[in-house]
Amino acid sequence: MNRILLLEDHERLARLICEGLAPAGIVADVFSRIEHALVALQQVPYQALVIDRGVPDGDGLSLLRRLRDAGNTIPCLVLTARTALNDRVEGLDAGADDYLAKPFAMEEMVARVRALLRRPAEVRSLDPQCGDLILRPSDSLMCCNDNCETLAQAELQIMLLLVRRCNESVRHGALEAAGWGFSDAVTPNALDVALHRLRRKLRAIGSKQQIVNIRGVGYALRDNASFQ
Repeated sequence: MNRILLLEDHERLARLICEGLAPAGIVADVFSRIEHALVALQQVPYQALVIDRGVPDGDGLSLLRRLRDAGNTIPCLVLTARTALNDRVEGLDAGADDYLAKPFAMEEMVARVRALLRRPAEVRSLDPQCGDLILRPSDSLMCCNDNCETLAQAELQIMLLLVRRCNESVRHGALEAAGWGFSDAVTPNALDVALHRLRRKLRAIGSKQQIVNIRGVGYALRDNASFQ
């Protein structure tokens, strides 16, 4: 299952997009405001963005520009009713990977999102790494040397966030959002169960990395040598 962020303030269109993506194994977390989408992007390792230019708090391209200025290469599809050539050029110059004018056929939109999801391995030449631990998102694997463990989708998203924040504490809520997004109901102990499984898998592959509980703050991925 792939998880993307959709910035779209038209409720009916957002619902139709979500319904169109679901059969392709793609879950979309929907936000109608740039400021809310930015917060979510800081907490969840989304695999792609689909953004509308016209949202209540500004032009969706401003979100994309902020991400690109920060070095974030997440693939992005821009949806817009603006069809003039200069508007398309502006979107591409802002860092969009693809541009789709409204109205559009849902099949085409889904195909373009699927194409974006095939790009991360090309865009991000290196798999995320923390110490001796390497994640291979395209294969849903967590590896240390030649030893690998397969990760469930929620486990992969949690590890992506921990690895990208290597040695830094991550809040409980941020890890829940990474694993299950903002639209799914999460059972009270879902994160505890996922972390237990991840700790077991880290031991199984012989990694020195441990998921440690930072009391009152959250969790962090750290080398066990630092505790000796």
